[in-house]
Amino acid sequence: MKAEIQTIRYVHEGWSRFGIATVRLADGAIVEREIEDHGDSVGVLPYDPRRRVATLVRELRVPALHAEGHQTHLEAPAGLIDDGGPEENVRREALEEVGLRLGALEPVGAAYSCAGISTERIHLFLAAYGPGDRVEPGGGAEGEHENIRVVEMPLAELGRLADAGGLVDLKTLTLVLALRARHPDLFTG
Repeated sequence: MKAEIQTIRYVHEGWSRFGIATVRLADGAIVEREIEDHGDSVGVLPYDPRRRVATLVRELRVPALHAEGHQTHLEAPAGLIDDGGPEENVRREALEEVGLRLGALEPVGAAYSCAGISTERIHLFLAAYGPGDRVEPGGGAEGEHENIRVVEMPLAELGRLADAGGLVDLKTLTLVLALRARHPDLFTG
């Protein structure tokens, strides 16, 4: 016998949906499990290989504020998938959040951000850029009250932050480690 969802009762439906699932486990036991559902998302680490810098964001994250009192933390640009595929959406997010027009995308993978509670699968990319690719100021989509601060940081410093446990956003840590594994020369100096 396989595990099977019997019912889902949604207790909130807004930007995300929160539900309680009744599940029959493989051993026949019936249990309840919580589900946070807001769909798939994208994340990208834009980096300038010539200048050896990456462009990231700082943005208020209310759950982190609640959990630890942190107003913001360093993150790779990211967002929900609206219409279209991951590539189209990651380009839109990079333009909105950091003002970069991305060219070639290097896929890193797609993974669940927190499979124990969330349905979110995040599609991760690396993207090289140059000075001519900065076409807008960034800061977030108008009307969404994101108040994003764009941060350009040397890759060597970003690597040191990763090594010291200073990157607390999982997608950002994953992207920095993927970039360093694929292009270690960018992190020297």
